[in-house]
Amino acid sequence: MKNLVLRSFTGVIYVALIIGSIFLGPYSFLCLFSIITVSCLWELSGLLQAMPSSQETQTNPKSSKGTLGPRLMACAGGLVLFVSSYLFASKTCGIGILSLYLLFVVFVLVAELYLKNDNPIQELGKLFLGQFYIALPFSLLNFLAFDPTFDPTFNLSSSYSPMFVGSLFLFIWLNDTGAYIVGVKFGRHRLFERISPKKSWEGFFGGLFFTLSCAWLVYNLIPDIAFYHWLALALIVVVLGTWGDLVESLIKRTLGVKDSGKSLPGHGGFLDRFDSVLLAVYGMFIYVNLFIRS
Repeated sequence: MKNLVLRSFTGVIYVALIIGSIFLGPYSFLCLFSIITVSCLWELSGLLQAMPSSQETQTNPKSSKGTLGPRLMACAGGLVLFVSSYLFASKTCGIGILSLYLLFVVFVLVAELYLKNDNPIQELGKLFLGQFYIALPFSLLNFLAFDPTFDPTFNLSSSYSPMFVGSLFLFIWLNDTGAYIVGVKFGRHRLFERISPKKSWEGFFGGLFFTLSCAWLVYNLIPDIAFYHWLALALIVVVLGTWGDLVESLIKRTLGVKDSGKSLPGHGGFLDRFDSVLLAVYGMFIYVNLFIRS
């Protein structure tokens, strides 16, 4: 009972912060999602750095390098990519701002020449997995949040549009809720038992029903975008969000951990809460730019 109360309290605060940061404006969006990006990278890099990097490290633990440096490097790279993407998407800076991240990539590759790691390829793999798996999708949120057709010269908020980012999280939450309710009550057929034994096909379709119903409500609130677009976005979020959840489950199962962290009482870590977002962002970004904003 105590855990349920704690989980519910954390969940309410979590939802309030996400909704508030998205709809209050571009600066609150920048601040909160910068923190989320860094927090997710900190958790993932910590889990990956706990892995032995070579047979020598397994047999001689004293040869293992410290983990603080690689974790800070991963977080720094993710923050540079997110903030530079924000500045470019909001038209605060030109495309040249993204060269800051290219300098980070060059620095990481050259630095590996001098670090004398036992397995430099594996160390680079750990770092860049976090960049592609976490930093890149969160950075793409900026391009959903800012409408490129508006000129923010005199007012940054004029180009900031929270509807796609807001609907992304709304669809994910409704999908999770529907999948849980229907899965607990009617779940019989396992969706992906090898990776996540509790997920069921019944839960998947329950989440899909909840999310498609939500798409109808969103359309009534934002009728400027055709209903079939909202249906397509809802379907994309359900499918890719489910895969995103499974990918994180695969990572945790491979590393032998239950949660990515303990930052959110009753919910695990930040990565546990945002795993569904990471792949869904790609799908929504592609669809919005190909079929809605084109």
